[in-house]
This record gives sequence, C-alpha cells and structure tokens, in this order.
Amino acid sequence: MELHVRALRTVLEQKGYIDPGALDALIETYETRIGPRNGARVVARAWVDPIYKKWLLADATAAIASLGYEGRQGEMMVALENTAAVHNLVVCTLCSCYPWPVLGLPPTWYKSAPYRSRAVKEPRSVLADFGVRLPESVSIRVWDSTAEVRYLVIPQRPPGSEHSSEAQLADLVTRDSMIGTRLL
Repeated sequence: MELHVRALRTVLEQKGYIDPGALDALIETYETRIGPRNGARVVARAWVDPIYKKWLLADATAAIASLGYEGRQGEMMVALENTAAVHNLVVCTLCSCYPWPVLGLPPTWYKSAPYRSRAVKEPRSVLADFGVRLPESVSIRVWDSTAEVRYLVIPQRPPGSEHSSEAQLADLVTRDSMIGTRLL
C-alpha cells in the first residue's frame, strides 16, 4: 500500500496537481498538531483535574477549545464518560462524521459500512472484534455522530495511575479508546 501511495504521489507531483511542500505540511499538521494526541491530552486533563472534567462533561466544545483544539469537524463536541456500569461507543451511521481536531484522521474502519451498521445492531459483537469483552452487567450506549454533533469518549482511568503525571496519562490514551472500541 505504501508503494502505491508513493507512486500516486509522484505522478500527481510530476503533473503539477499537488505541491509537495503543502502536502507535507498538511500531513504533518494532522499527524502532530491535529490528531489523537490532542484528544489524549483532553482525557488526561479530565483524569487529573476534577473541575476540568466537570466542565468537559457539561460543555465539551468550550473545555476542549480552552486547550487550543478547535476547528472544522469539532464545532459541537459532547464528552461521554465510560464508567464501571456504562461503556460508550461512537459511530456515524450516515457517513463518517468525526472530531478531527481531537482525533485526527478517521481510521478506515470507522468509515466502513460494516462498522457503521454493526455498531448499532450488535455493539457487543463489534467490541469483541476489537478485543473488548465487557461483562453483561455493563450497559453499552451507542452514540451516532452527525454533521452537528461529534463525540469524545473519556475512557476509565486505569487503576494504579494515581501518581502518573498528566503527560504520562496522555501516553496511555489511544484514538480507539476515545471512540469506544478499546478500553485504553
């Protein structure tokens, strides 16, 4: 796949359809400045700062923007907290609405028809496909992103992490956990 991408990029550059510098800058932006690390920092802040967590759950858009993460596809955010009793799973059944400012580029599977339909019909089975097996006592709530509202799952803070720094905690959080397809 990587060879195909490089070949396509070379042809497009040679024909003058893309500017290599602009493309590199765009990719770098989504990989480092706009991406899952942003969301991980939001989650870590919520884990260490109860006041921020309360704000995030009440007004995720403003709380996330206060950390500098805002923009297209993140105008109206809602934070969902996983607990011992409830696990949240995010999907966009119509297309692939996704919070780019906090999660970066959407994974291919998020946009796939099987994920989009099965996440609603059989969320427990979809989670099992990702290696997440929850007790039957845990309720699974499926949230459907729309053009107006995007969701960010706040995974449960791992036990034993009480003395970890905010940066160390952010390193534990994955993009998939903020969608709800992983625990961390």
